[in-house]
Amino acid sequence: QLQLAESGGGLVQPGGSLRLSCATSGFTSDFYAVAWFRQVPGKEREGVSCISISEGRTEYADGVKGRFTISRDNGKNTVYLQMNSLEPEDTAVYFCAAAPTAANVRNSEIQYWGQGVQVTVAS
Repeated sequence: QLQLAESGGGLVQPGGSLRLSCATSGFTSDFYAVAWFRQVPGKEREGVSCISISEGRTEYADGVKGRFTISRDNGKNTVYLQMNSLEPEDTAVYFCAAAPTAANVRNSEIQYWGQGVQVTVAS
């Protein structure tokens, strides 16, 4: 069974850092993409970043470029999202997601979702 499990959320002050982890299990191939989305109440879920597991190619939303870094450890079947210089506007529930390719992610054609983890940026 394919599963995604997020961890690492919490409360952080503006300007601080957090690292989210997404542990994947059940995938039988390295040819897929893992992405991070986020959602605040009353707004649509938005894509934050994406990584191709086989190639390591990364993509970022404009609002997080230069602050967030996505990476993967294929040996641990885990994808990370390092978030630096956090702003109150980054407060959201962050979801890990998987799709066959990055193009599928860009088209919101997601096959699997994690349960989400809360990130709160506040003084």
